[in-house]
Amino acid sequence: MRYPAIFKMLPFILALVFVIPVLTIWLQRDLNPISSQDLQQVKTVFTGIFLEALPFILLGVLLSSLLQLFVQEQWVRRLTPKNPVVGVLFASMLGILFPICECGMIPVVRRLMLKGMPAYIAVTFILSGPILNPIVFASTIMAFRSHPEVTIGRMGLAFAVAVTTGLLVYVFSRSSPLKRSFQEFAEQGSSKGERLLHEHPKTWRSMFVHAGDELIEMCKYLVLGAFLTACIQSFIPREELLALGNGPAASYLFMMGFAFILSLCSTSDAFVASAFTHTFTIGPLVSFLVLGPMLDFKSLLMLSATFKTKFVIGLSLLVITLVFIGSVAVDALFGG
Repeated sequence: MRYPAIFKMLPFILALVFVIPVLTIWLQRDLNPISSQDLQQVKTVFTGIFLEALPFILLGVLLSSLLQLFVQEQWVRRLTPKNPVVGVLFASMLGILFPICECGMIPVVRRLMLKGMPAYIAVTFILSGPILNPIVFASTIMAFRSHPEVTIGRMGLAFAVAVTTGLLVYVFSRSSPLKRSFQEFAEQGSSKGERLLHEHPKTWRSMFVHAGDELIEMCKYLVLGAFLTACIQSFIPREELLALGNGPAASYLFMMGFAFILSLCSTSDAFVASAFTHTFTIGPLVSFLVLGPMLDFKSLLMLSATFKTKFVIGLSLLVITLVFIGSVAVDALFGG
C-alpha cells in the first residue's frame, strides 16, 4: 500500500527531534574516546533486554498466527453487544481472548469493520487489545518484579483510556471513519488482486510461516529499541538523563515521545521501560507503556491508510491527552 511522502518521512523527522536534546547533553560533556568498558556495558544491557523479551515475542506471534488463521471473525461479530456501554466494555476485554499484537491489530479490525463492527467498538479493541491481554500482563510483571504498581498502573490506565476513547467515538463519530466502503474495498480487491495483510492459506505450515514473518518484523523494532536504550543508559549518566526530563511535564513527554519513536511490540516494551526504573517515577514509565502500543509511528501509518485523516488526527490527539492526564494521576496515586 502506498503512503503519502510526508508520512514516509515522519518517523525520521520525529527520531531526529528526539535525538537532538540527548545529543546536546552528551556533547556538552568533556567527551573522551569510547572505552572498551563502555562498549561492554552496551553489549551487556542490550543482550539482557533482548533475551528477556524474546520468549514473550515468540509466544505472542504463535498465538497471533493461530487466531488470525483459524478463528472466524464472524464469531466475534455475533458476540458483539448492541448496547454501546456494554459493547465498549466487551471490546476492551477482547484482548484476553485475542492477544494480538498491535502489529497485526489494525488489519484484523479493518476486516471486522467491513463486516459491520461499529467504529467505537473497533477503536476500543485497537487501543486495548495490545495491552489488556495475558501475554503483556505476564511480560510486564516479569520486567517489573519489584514494582507491581507499574503493572497495575499500566493495565488500569490502558483500560480507562480505551473505554473513554470508545465512548467519545460513539458520541461524536456518527459516520463511518473508514476511507473506503465495503463495496469500494471489494471492487479494488477484485480488480487488483489485493489480499489483506497477513492473509495466508489456513494450514499449519502457513501458520508457522506467518509466525516467522511476524517474529522477524517485531524483532527489528526490539533490536533498535534495545540498542538505543543500551546506548542511552551507557553513555548518558542517569543524573543528566533525569535532568533532560526534569520538570512538571517534560519527563512524561520525553517517555511518550520515546515510546512513539521506538515502536516496540507491547510484549517486549516493558523490558525496555524497566531500564529507566531508577531514572523516572512510575508516571512517566506508565505513559511509555500505555502510549506505545496504542500509538506509534508504524501504527500511525496503518491508521492513516485505513481511516480518514481527520479521524486519525482527532483520535491521536485524544489518546495522547488521555494518556498524559492518566499517567499523572497514576503517579499521584502510586508514586508516593
